[in-house]
Amino acid sequence: MENGKPAGMRCIQLDGDDRCRLFGDPRRPAVCGSLQPSLEMCGNGRAHALRFLDRLEAMTSP
Repeated sequence: MENGKPAGMRCIQLDGDDRCRLFGDPRRPAVCGSLQPSLEMCGNGRAHALRFLDRLEAMTSP
C-alpha cells in the first residue's frame, strides 16, 4: 500500500489464506519483515496473534 496501511484495515497484499503475496519480494514493506514470531505475539494460535496485531495497530495509529 503506497502510503501505508491504516490501522484496522486488512492489508491488500493478503491472499485468501492470509498469506502475504509480497513475501520474498523486495517491494515488501520493511515493517512486515521486521515482525518476528514470538510467544508474546503468536500465543497459542491465530486468534491470539490477531488480537496482538490489533493492539499493536491501535498503539501506533495517529
